[in-house]
Amino acid sequence: MERRSFIKLLGGGVVFAALPAVSGCSSQLPSEAIAAWRHPSGNLDIRKWILSYAILAPHSHNLQSWLVDLRKPDEISLYCDLTRLLPETDPFSRQIVMSQGTFIELLDMAARERGLRAEINLFPKGEFGAEKVDGRPTASIRLVEDSSVKKDPLFLQILKRHTNREAYELKDPTPDALTSIKKSVENYPVNIGFTLSSQPELIAKHRAIAAEGWRIELTTPRTILESYKLLRIGPNEIKKHRDGISINEPFLRFIDSVGFFDRTKAPSPDDFATTGQIDDFNEKIEKTPAFFWMVTEENGRTVQINAGRAYVRAQLAATSKGLSMQPLSQALQEFPEMKKPYADIHQLLNASQPNHTVQMWARLGYAPVISPSPRRGIAAHILDT
Repeated sequence: MERRSFIKLLGGGVVFAALPAVSGCSSQLPSEAIAAWRHPSGNLDIRKWILSYAILAPHSHNLQSWLVDLRKPDEISLYCDLTRLLPETDPFSRQIVMSQGTFIELLDMAARERGLRAEINLFPKGEFGAEKVDGRPTASIRLVEDSSVKKDPLFLQILKRHTNREAYELKDPTPDALTSIKKSVENYPVNIGFTLSSQPELIAKHRAIAAEGWRIELTTPRTILESYKLLRIGPNEIKKHRDGISINEPFLRFIDSVGFFDRTKAPSPDDFATTGQIDDFNEKIEKTPAFFWMVTEENGRTVQINAGRAYVRAQLAATSKGLSMQPLSQALQEFPEMKKPYADIHQLLNASQPNHTVQMWARLGYAPVISPSPRRGIAAHILDT
């Protein structure tokens, strides 16, 4: 049997290296798992049509922690699903709240596409505290017919936008592409920037911090186990959950089915399961041509929502120019072991603490076309009435 190497870089991280291929099995995701990416058809409630686009927003670890209440006509109340948090890697739920913002931005775009103005009232019952999120609504959204509403050209990119973790071509984005990304967020209170291969000393520092953040997350038992809990291995699990980190490589499906992969136990730092994945990431990061970053003043929950809205706009603008992005969330995580990389990236980007926060940091470049990630569908996000 011909052997091939599987070292996969996936979301929060898991590994499979030097495994033989298994004939007769496909690594493509089940069609049911990615059905939400097909353009919705039928006579949907206008709010459900809008939500069918909002649920395609990027979300940390692909958790999709969005819940909506549709009991009031022409209104959508958005909540954070408290069963879908990342207490180890995102202890203060900053990334979770940003993901609420990505959802709101796509909702707003979809409403505009149908001639509706989305009147968005953030935190109508008060803002979450700094330590954790709670059961209060993230936003109350009223939809109003308005002939003066302008469609957003970035809406056309929603079905094309995917987080791309593959190897990027070693060439800088064009000046036109960078201008488009900057323009896409000009109405949001964020500062964005780019580091390009024409800045070799700076880009080397970016690469070193990214590599160290990745190593720490992979070698800290409780953080890697948090990702293991979100693994969906094989078509049955992927179809059942339609979230998290999907793995459908044939041989891994086999070793999981026969009990050779223990998802309840973290590998040791020197296991090939860890070192192989670190090597793979380092190879990709060394060939990353550019980095995108976004900094805000302050770090309240409304600021985080707006940062999420700005990020998805930047990613859609990049998509329109043939570019891909992959968030480098590890060094921005606020668990104790990540303290040094967190401080290093803030210092590198002149984001002095506590007045500034790096809300997003991402690889940027040209990459091969990939398939969309699974989505749970509209019904999974609607609160029971």
